[in-house]
Amino acid sequence: MSDSTKHALNPDKWIDLYADYLFNYAVTRVDGHDLAKDLVQETFFSGIKGKDNFRGQAAERTWLVSILKRKIIDHYRKINSAKGKKEVRMNFYEEGDQKGNWIEERVPQSWGNDAEKDIENAELKLALEACVQNLPEKHRMVFMLKTVQNYDTEEICNELDITPSNLWVIIHRARLQLRNCMEKKWFKH
Repeated sequence: MSDSTKHALNPDKWIDLYADYLFNYAVTRVDGHDLAKDLVQETFFSGIKGKDNFRGQAAERTWLVSILKRKIIDHYRKINSAKGKKEVRMNFYEEGDQKGNWIEERVPQSWGNDAEKDIENAELKLALEACVQNLPEKHRMVFMLKTVQNYDTEEICNELDITPSNLWVIIHRARLQLRNCMEKKWFKH
């Protein structure tokens, strides 16, 4: 194929031409037929939604497979993210009879008093903002982009010219610094 050949999209024929191929592709990579069907539907939806971004440099099927691959990756990221949250252990007390860890999903919940909670949340927000502002500039930028603004790791790495492992080291260090700062500003005894 020459460089001047441009491929076109024909969404009206996607189901007839590509549904079986995409389903077979997905079902070998995810657990269950229903999930595979959902991912193929999401692929078609995203393809229709993003058809203006199609430049015609790849075949229609290749373009749809690349969308499906991203859907599968997002599915596994979501699962791993949910598992990670369930596994996180939180340590509220370092000493005394209340010393110990809690699995995050089983942390005791507040019993109420919304007025006090609102005031406390506003004060907590101010303390946290002050601690975030005290982070070194690069740590603050990476932490805000990843944790607060939910940018993708790859996007942050490309923008800041860092590796993914460097990003996670920075996030870890920022969290440690925030924890130390919050312990001094918020959890002081």
